[in-house]
Amino acid sequence: MDRGDRIANLLLSVSIGFLLFSVVSSQIPLGSKLTVEENNYWFSSNRDYAIGFLNFSDQYSFGVRFNGINIPSSEQTAVWTAGWNVKVSSKAYFELSQSGEMILFDPANGKTVWESNTGNASVESAVLLDNGNFVLVNRNKSAVWQSFESPSDTMLSGQSLSVGQSLRASSRGSLTSYYSLHMNVSGEMQLRWETSVIYWTVGGPQFADRAILGSDGILRLLDQRSQAVWSVFGEDHNDSDVKFRFLRLDSDGNLRIYSWENNATSWRTVWRAITNQCDVFATCATNGICILNASDSNVCQCPFRSTRDSNSECLIPYKPSCQSGSSMIRYDHMYLYGIYPPNKTVVQTSLQQCRSLCQKDPSCHAASFVNNGTAQCHMMNSRYVGGQSDPSLGSICFVKTCSDPIAVLPAPVPAPRKVSQKICVSCLLEVAAASIVVFVMLQFGIGIYLFRRRKHMMQKSASPHIVPNATCCIMFSYSEIKDLTDNFKQQIGKNVFKGVLPDNRLVAVKDLNASIEEKKFRTAVLKIGSIYHKNLLRLDGYCCESGRRLLVFELAKYGSVDKCLEEPRMCKRLTWRKRIDIFLSVARAISYLHTGCREFVSHGNLKCENVFLDDELEAKVSEFGLRTIQDEASSSGGLAETDVRDFGKMMVVLITGRQDVDEACYWAYEKWVKAEREMAMDERIEGDVDLEELERALRIAFWCLQGDERMRPSMGEVIKVLEGTLTVDPPPPPFAHNQQQPPEDESPSESYSEL
Repeated sequence: MDRGDRIANLLLSVSIGFLLFSVVSSQIPLGSKLTVEENNYWFSSNRDYAIGFLNFSDQYSFGVRFNGINIPSSEQTAVWTAGWNVKVSSKAYFELSQSGEMILFDPANGKTVWESNTGNASVESAVLLDNGNFVLVNRNKSAVWQSFESPSDTMLSGQSLSVGQSLRASSRGSLTSYYSLHMNVSGEMQLRWETSVIYWTVGGPQFADRAILGSDGILRLLDQRSQAVWSVFGEDHNDSDVKFRFLRLDSDGNLRIYSWENNATSWRTVWRAITNQCDVFATCATNGICILNASDSNVCQCPFRSTRDSNSECLIPYKPSCQSGSSMIRYDHMYLYGIYPPNKTVVQTSLQQCRSLCQKDPSCHAASFVNNGTAQCHMMNSRYVGGQSDPSLGSICFVKTCSDPIAVLPAPVPAPRKVSQKICVSCLLEVAAASIVVFVMLQFGIGIYLFRRRKHMMQKSASPHIVPNATCCIMFSYSEIKDLTDNFKQQIGKNVFKGVLPDNRLVAVKDLNASIEEKKFRTAVLKIGSIYHKNLLRLDGYCCESGRRLLVFELAKYGSVDKCLEEPRMCKRLTWRKRIDIFLSVARAISYLHTGCREFVSHGNLKCENVFLDDELEAKVSEFGLRTIQDEASSSGGLAETDVRDFGKMMVVLITGRQDVDEACYWAYEKWVKAEREMAMDERIEGDVDLEELERALRIAFWCLQGDERMRPSMGEVIKVLEGTLTVDPPPPPFAHNQQQPPEDESPSESYSEL
């Protein structure tokens, strides 16, 4: 966006242009096509790389793989795949269309499962370069798209990972991977599980601009001057016998450098980020506790699984509903942590008090006591836990379990009494009558008991339960939804009702009021429910019963931003600093949906009505991913650029305080062009306003509103501008497509100098 970025892009285009000049014979013309059935490929000019369909257990991905003459077919591993983890059938095909769009189509689904969105980029041809980079070029031989800038789980020699980019591990079987390698805005390279757990970090305090794997086998973090601020050496660095190298985030969550020697028979691991695999978060998932065996290989064991439990998952053997009380089992040299969710309560206390606190808390399932200078008790409120056990660990764990029922002692047998041998007729009649009465009462009692037991079992079977993929979404019956909303008594928004869960948590219940296929709805719910970010409204549960489709979200205390703007007392609390915080919070949430999730998620309906403020006035975005459920995405919706445009509109509404979005955008831009930026502000804002911050906010908002979506910034760039770490040029008129032009004698570039 700034001048430095433009120069860097120019140099990159020039360098790629020189590379392309030497491989003209390998250019792929528009209209070219590859199919699974024909098993055909496109090759780099040196034949070291091939692009085509890759077979993964009778499922196929499209991507680039090694093709070196010395590498056997079984070792020709993939280095890039389209759409990260997209799998297609044996009928699929890939086409570089006449418009320059790359399309991956699967007839089994009857739809395009991946596309490059380059149809308007004047693409002339494609080429697979000798370094493994697949590039689309225009008439000037400049790159308009390249696989190196859209990495999957692998980096090749010479490939960079820039700030804001990520590698995502491939799936393990049917389990979608939660692992990613991320370059954050502080220049740190981090291994993450989801976004809330960072289990490995390098870099800092010097700011790094990108990570790069050199052909010499050295992984470096470089600053903006291309100076190394951190580096690590592979075991065989500078070895001239090494033909190929690559860095991959493996499905087990560890980051490794691999190399191939000329006389090798397999890839060799020459460096790994985490030496002890048990230190990788959730390395056993829900299958047990990680333990290193005698050969230093990690195995997963479940020390607290009941012998009667045939479940493959290793779950804490405690349920808050157990009637027999609970007991705590101690495990030395073990550390446990919650996985679903990965949060915990930390209390500074003693070992015995840690045990007591967890036992007294009905929601606590296990606790880990750690004393590394400060005695801490880490309490978990989930049955889904992971961890590790090793004699070198000083931590102690307490696992809660339901106590076994106490056996009832038999009643003492009374001594036999001597009975008179005389027959008493009247006594017999009385006994017979009493027996009949007792029999009738007994039958009546049994009937009541069976009726109540059946009712209880029916209620129990209909009670909320956790979805099998452990996203912690509760599945409610419709009758339970009616109960927790008091029969939809309090409406707080369009088709949204206030409710209270049994644990007294407030929730918002949204009635989608739509006919949605059950399988599609459940799949979408599991996807939304697996998304965690502090600035996204958490999905707590759902209802999918008898044609009814409802979602249960956490309830933000102060409601939506648009209502806060209308309410004078709340509007007074929305100072300039608070509004900037809201911009940043929403931008981070949308950026996470675009680049931080396992797959891209478009919000599709971002506006002030869908941004809520909690009791700390922190912004939380709602209704993300609902377009996937409702299938309402239009031809212009469902893209990252659409979310960026909507974010710009939301910014203008919060800056100006005007609820008419389109009118506010035109009016604010006119004030900015006339150098009257202060007049564009909401006059109800109290306190000091940083005018330089206001200028940046207006500029980036107008960039987001550009009619040409290709000119809109990414959400990562928006965040850096709002944080003040990235300069921003004056924007051109955002309404050019509507013939809305600024006055001829005034222009943004004349009004303000570049920040």
